[in-house]
Amino acid sequence: HKPKFKKVQEYCLIFIIYTVFCKTFTKERDTSAADIFIMIALEFLLLTFMMALAWYLLKFLFPNAPKLRVMGLFGCTHKSVALGIPLINAIYEDNPLVGFYTLPLLIWHPMQLIIGTFLAPRLSDFVDKEEERLSQNDLVLAEENDNNA
Repeated sequence: HKPKFKKVQEYCLIFIIYTVFCKTFTKERDTSAADIFIMIALEFLLLTFMMALAWYLLKFLFPNAPKLRVMGLFGCTHKSVALGIPLINAIYEDNPLVGFYTLPLLIWHPMQLIIGTFLAPRLSDFVDKEEERLSQNDLVLAEENDNNA
C-alpha cells in the first residue's frame, strides 16, 4: 500500500501547486515580468549564499564526516513546498495576492533541484576523496600507535 499512498500524496501536492499557480495568474496584477526575474535572481543569490554558508559551517562542525556534510548542505537550505503552500494559503486565504506570496517557494524548490543536479557528481567525488583521505589518516595513526607500543 505504501507506493499507492506515495502516489496519492504526490498527486495532491501537484494539485495544490497547480491551483496556486492558476490563482496567481487569473487576475490582473501590478507585477511585471521584470519583477519576477529580479525575484528569481535574488532567490538564486540567496540560495547560493545559504548553501556556501552551510557548507563552511558544516566543515567546521563535522570535519571528518563528508557524507554528513553533504547531507547537511541540502538539509540546511531545504524548503518544503508541501508544507509551505498550504500554510501560506491558510494565512492569506482571502488575499488576492496569495499567488505572489507563494511564488518564491514555487521557484525555490526547482532551483534547489537544478543546483543539486549540478552539484551531485562533484559532491560524490568529494565524498569519495575525503573518505579515502580519512582512511589513509587512520592507517597512518594506527601504524604510529603500533610503532610506539
